[in-house]
Amino acid sequence: MSQSLTEIAQSLKDAQNVTRAKAAQSSDVKVQLIYAFNGNGKTRLSKEFKDLIAPKDEEAEIKALYYNAFTEDLFYWDNDLDADINRKLIIHPNNFTSLVLKDLGQGPNVIEKFQHYTSDKLTPLFNEEYIVKNERNEDVTIPAYSEVTFSIDSGDDDNIPNAKISKGEESNFIWCVFYSLLEQVIEALNTVELDDRVTDSFNSLEYVFIDDPVSSLDDSHLIELAVNIAELIKSSQSELKFIITTHNPLFFNVLFNEFKKPKFKKYVLTKTEDGNFELINQNNDSPFSYHLHVFSLLRDTASSETIEKYHFHLLRNVLEKTATFLNYSDWGELIRKTPLEDETPYVKRILNLTSHSKDSGEESRLINAGDKRMFKRILKDIIETFNFNINTASINI
Repeated sequence: MSQSLTEIAQSLKDAQNVTRAKAAQSSDVKVQLIYAFNGNGKTRLSKEFKDLIAPKDEEAEIKALYYNAFTEDLFYWDNDLDADINRKLIIHPNNFTSLVLKDLGQGPNVIEKFQHYTSDKLTPLFNEEYIVKNERNEDVTIPAYSEVTFSIDSGDDDNIPNAKISKGEESNFIWCVFYSLLEQVIEALNTVELDDRVTDSFNSLEYVFIDDPVSSLDDSHLIELAVNIAELIKSSQSELKFIITTHNPLFFNVLFNEFKKPKFKKYVLTKTEDGNFELINQNNDSPFSYHLHVFSLLRDTASSETIEKYHFHLLRNVLEKTATFLNYSDWGELIRKTPLEDETPYVKRILNLTSHSKDSGEESRLINAGDKRMFKRILKDIIETFNFNINTASINI
């Protein structure tokens, strides 16, 4: 059923609420896991959910904690464009950053986690409080833990100070800040006696929403991260609820295998033709299959004749992944196994449609009738030749 993101946010909230009738049975859902392609509304959903749980005019108590693109926006670079020497990552102070770094003293923990996922030769250095002069020669106090620089151990006696790190490393660092806070939150809420908690800032916290953490990690570290998140969440003994969204099938499936039952739900979030969204409940014990999901999505697209250029990108992507899984040297070999008499024109056309062109007309979303027929023919033949359990009867060529 097509819904707005606001309606979907409400349905997620409802799924994790315990009604009085069910309270005695403890049937509430603790973790909801959502898979969605990039651009299908994950970040906007996290914002809608946050606004639903804790509107801006009711922020006296922290009811929702979230990690998403807005979290990363709290960190931004001063690249010292004049001297190109004192490059540093500025940390915008708010309840989240001040609490984890200053009040809870989690700086060393953040550094340790960051070096684990990157390199022990790359070291973050948080600033101490210092004073600078402004343009009017007035003293301005720069608070502690409001800046971080990165040094690289070059292997000799000299380090490279004030290094600019990659976007992936930056994302990793920000995630480590959030994860360190999450550890403290769960530990605090696991303490039953309120007076014994390390902080009372999260006594009213109800939800944690995590959107696509550290997608730049390699597979081994991504698996480790998923396991660590699952173990941390499973250690939570309070009524805290969690929603996790991702576009990464491996991350999704590791979390699925770690959680399973009870108090767990998994979904696929898709964008519908009317511009709204659909949250599909995956109420089975099978792990998520990226290939089956994409082929089913493309099948529905071919059946409805709503084929656009990005569907060719999606087709090529899933062909590449399928070829790798089946140990073919390239995805064109998959097409050669189908009943197509001459696969060369089909392969070349897909290459043309999925490559950047200097001709702006080639970048149009519209696809001509001939290319639509080609799309449907390749898709149907691939599904049937390799025996995917997907009904192709609705694809009319």
